[in-house]
Amino acid sequence: MDSFTHIALGACVGEAFFEKGFGKKAMFWGALAQSIPDIDFIANFWMDTPSALLAHRGFTHSFLFMILLVPIFALIADKVHCPHNIRFSKWLLFFLVEISIHLLIDSFNNYGIGWLEPFSHKRFSFNIIYVADPFFSIMPLVSFVFLIGLNAYHLNRSRWWKLGLFTPFFYVLFGIFNKMLVDYQVKKNIKQSTEKSISYFTTPAPFQNFLWYVVVKKNEGFDIGYYSILDHSNKINFSRFEQNSNYIDSVDNHEAMQKLIRFSEDYYTIQKTNHTLIFNDLRFGQVLGWRNPNSDFVFHYFIQHPEENKLVVQRGRFEAWNMNESIFFFKRIMGN
Repeated sequence: MDSFTHIALGACVGEAFFEKGFGKKAMFWGALAQSIPDIDFIANFWMDTPSALLAHRGFTHSFLFMILLVPIFALIADKVHCPHNIRFSKWLLFFLVEISIHLLIDSFNNYGIGWLEPFSHKRFSFNIIYVADPFFSIMPLVSFVFLIGLNAYHLNRSRWWKLGLFTPFFYVLFGIFNKMLVDYQVKKNIKQSTEKSISYFTTPAPFQNFLWYVVVKKNEGFDIGYYSILDHSNKINFSRFEQNSNYIDSVDNHEAMQKLIRFSEDYYTIQKTNHTLIFNDLRFGQVLGWRNPNSDFVFHYFIQHPEENKLVVQRGRFEAWNMNESIFFFKRIMGN
């Protein structure tokens, strides 16, 4: 999730744990604890892009990092607020819950998170919530503003932290239900296909949880389509994309290429242009793909020009968005 959502959720958890005047101080600790795992962004300053992609949500989002960090935070908070009547075990539980929430909600979207680093490089991603979903984030942010503004002993503080925590919880349940529905329809469409499928994944299209992006992996490529839970038809219209993995043989930097493949979890295509080979990570969707099924992929890495690969995960995501495209997007959400 985005940093503002982590901060707001962390503050709401801080208020929930302590309340009765100390909640405002705990809001600071909660926001800080929820932000610390994202310290891995500094890897961008010295790592090449493929390495930085694997470093993000790697070790700093692992259970080991959490186990090491929780007692350190607890000791510092206990020392800073001494004297007080807060048990050290409560500090430990508080920071454990805070960082656990960060690790959990980051697993809801499609980037992947290395819970088991450094012992295993397996990434966990449940593809339930888009990485920046205002429906998930709005209530924690509103609650955060009210909790900052209200008196430390105001009676309504309890109401606001509850809204800030329970609203996104129910939205996640809504997302789980939608994913089950979409996966059911995808499996029905796969059964009707004459070509054997190896695997598939579904993940929400930007900013909402109604329209979903679908990728079906087959022997030599992928079928890609979109399905809204409000669609009038259960049929998913797929477009075919060849993987072109044979192009990898001509790549000089094999180490960078292997890192990209590992990051993509094998959901990638290689595209050949006049100037370079392009590595597309399919998991991050297309630029307005719900309108143009053959549009470019958001994540595209210029293999022969690595110096041009900054902000590669979101390159071109919004370059073609305007009022007309936003209206079309809304109409597509409402049904095919």
